[in-house]
Amino acid sequence: MRRRLIATYVGLLIVVLVGLSVPLGYSLAAGQTQEMFIDRLADTTRFASLAEPAMGTGQVDALRTEMALYDEMFNIAAAIVGRDGALVLTSRASFDPGDVQVRDAIRVGLNGQHTSYAEVPWPWEISALVVVAPIGRGGETIGVALTVSPTGALRQAILQNVLLLAMLSLAALCLGAFATMPLSRWMLRPVQELDEAAHALAEGRFSQADLAGSGPPELRRLSRSFTSMASRVTTLLQRQRTFASYASHQLRTPLATLRLCVENLRPAVRADGVDDFRMVAEEIERMAGMCDALLTYALAEVTGARTVQVDAASVVQARIAVWRPAAEKAGITLIRSGETRAVVRAADQALDQSLDALISNAIKFCGPGAQVRLMVDGSQRDWVQVHVVDNGPGMPAADLARAASPFWRRAASQNIEGSGLGITIAEALITACGGRFQLAEAKPSGLHAQITLPAFGAQP
Repeated sequence: MRRRLIATYVGLLIVVLVGLSVPLGYSLAAGQTQEMFIDRLADTTRFASLAEPAMGTGQVDALRTEMALYDEMFNIAAAIVGRDGALVLTSRASFDPGDVQVRDAIRVGLNGQHTSYAEVPWPWEISALVVVAPIGRGGETIGVALTVSPTGALRQAILQNVLLLAMLSLAALCLGAFATMPLSRWMLRPVQELDEAAHALAEGRFSQADLAGSGPPELRRLSRSFTSMASRVTTLLQRQRTFASYASHQLRTPLATLRLCVENLRPAVRADGVDDFRMVAEEIERMAGMCDALLTYALAEVTGARTVQVDAASVVQARIAVWRPAAEKAGITLIRSGETRAVVRAADQALDQSLDALISNAIKFCGPGAQVRLMVDGSQRDWVQVHVVDNGPGMPAADLARAASPFWRRAASQNIEGSGLGITIAEALITACGGRFQLAEAKPSGLHAQITLPAFGAQP
């Protein structure tokens, strides 16, 4: 962003410098040209006034001498042309009346007109300054006087002015470019600090000292607003973390104590109370499992997941090995396919717990004879997908939309053991890693769960 801001400033500065330098350079060149033109026009008019009586009397020797001296002193050719366009007098033998510029000027003069203006001779142009004045007698033009001035000195002076303006403009451009660097840093420092603070907040850490509060007033006000918001969010996150930690300690301890007490009562249970005892023990186990699920879900929602390098293919293979005995006992076949290595960025144990929840649900609800296929797809450049597809009864689209809701369970599954948090936890864990979790219907039947995680090395 800083480079774009500097480029914008420098671009605008170039436009301003060009807009000022070009008219100024042209004005200076035009002024120097007009100054030279006025001087030559005065000389040419003087020759025209001297030529009128000389041509009338035929005594042109004095005029010829003056023209020669003028040419010798200033290196400016002078000539007198008659009414018929023929050369009458000239200051040098090499004068060429057939030159295009001279011929055009003679035509203007014979029409009774002076040279009205002179075009600017730019340094890359090689042309002379031709000035003409008509010679009149009794309101009639009887000839013209003209001077042909070399423009080398004028072009040299114009070139020096152009180079001087270019050097000044370049110096101003360099100075402006150097000035934009601290200016851009000052303007963008709050934006950079806000960016760093936002990333820190996303990772679960934030400190008001991270924002210095410098820069333009509008951005300082934005920083203060962000600081206030971030402080409140951080306070809420800290409270939830504290609650999760406290609940973990306070709930696990009494449940463990209760489980131990119940186990100690087992020898004293009479035969007619065995079923009730077993039901109490199972409910305690169920409460402990629900407590663990709740804490896992709470931590997944609260904490910012710090990602590490994880081989998704190895995790899939390991979870299949863990769940294969339970699957075989339930008559379920676990099948593995896809990549043998696919490294992703994910929080530690996030993919493991998500696959545990999906495989556990598949074993519970697919029924004997079903197949559960776990496939790792690393064909995409920046993402790795893990598919868990079964051919069980599946769920209708309306239930799929609610499957990730906490504690939601289908009416037909109310009597099956579980807390209703498995898919919820899986979605929370994968989302916290920067991935995506999707549920869809499998074809021809069953459920298709898709976990998408960023590939390791991909741009976050």
